[in-house]
Amino acid sequence: MKRILVTGATSMIGTALIQVAVREGTEVYAIVRPGTKRMERLPQHPQVHTVFGGLESLLDIQGLPDQCDCFYHLAWDGTKRSVRDDPQVHERNIRYTLDAVELAKKTGCKRFVGAGSQAEYGPVADKIDENTKFAPVTSYGIAKYASCILSGKRCEQLGIEHIWGRIFSVYGPHDNEGTMLNTAVDNFLAGRTAHFSAASHMWNYLYESDAGEMFYRLGQEKCRPGVCLIANNESRVLKDYILELADLFGPEASCEFDKTAIVPLSGLNVDMRSSCEKLDYIPVVSFRDGILETINARRNMQISGSLSY
Repeated sequence: MKRILVTGATSMIGTALIQVAVREGTEVYAIVRPGTKRMERLPQHPQVHTVFGGLESLLDIQGLPDQCDCFYHLAWDGTKRSVRDDPQVHERNIRYTLDAVELAKKTGCKRFVGAGSQAEYGPVADKIDENTKFAPVTSYGIAKYASCILSGKRCEQLGIEHIWGRIFSVYGPHDNEGTMLNTAVDNFLAGRTAHFSAASHMWNYLYESDAGEMFYRLGQEKCRPGVCLIANNESRVLKDYILELADLFGPEASCEFDKTAIVPLSGLNVDMRSSCEKLDYIPVVSFRDGILETINARRNMQISGSLSY
């Protein structure tokens, strides 16, 4: 690829994707929401061009080239827990996704890559693969699934290749505040006891740089159009991840698990064999290495005063 466009460019995965693109010599047009406080995340590099525009005005954005290779639509409004099940918020995201397809056509893109979610499957007790039945239960999951189907249909009409990267659980230094891992790290750094559920269900953590690599590969011609899962090739019991995290802090790390909680049957147990083959990529960052990077980032935030307890 010679030139790509990216919405959600300052997000965790957007940042990681752009870093891969720069490494590969790909020119990037990063579509950034006006007023964002995350501008420092974008690489300062001659290959990276910043263009300001919101999701509600994608088709009005000026300054974009008319000959691009791939459009990555990573932006999504309403990811906070407080609005995750708000139908009106996520109905707008469906329209934004379709607008992104129109912008992809306008800028000459041959391929459109959308960012889906494991929430499209709903609660699943068994292993999840590309053939797992869809049963989303939240407005967020329903809108992601609708966006996948409708953007795929519109891409077909416009002669654009469509690929949907369905994201599971990505973590790293650029993760959003309030996640389980960030909360646990903050508690351990502060010398507090971290409290968890029984954590006996399966889970799957993928480090942000691996996610960026996988998304970049979705835009390459050799990757077949369709759906691809974005997850680690290994799933583990959630408690194992937590104990490995605590072990990095030593004996002083205190964590408690709720032994009385009713354990849910659903989790994230992902079969990545087909997707890894499709991408010709197996994630390389171990959980230990990735969480060490996350700990260091949270510690530096504490030292700088941007993280308070």
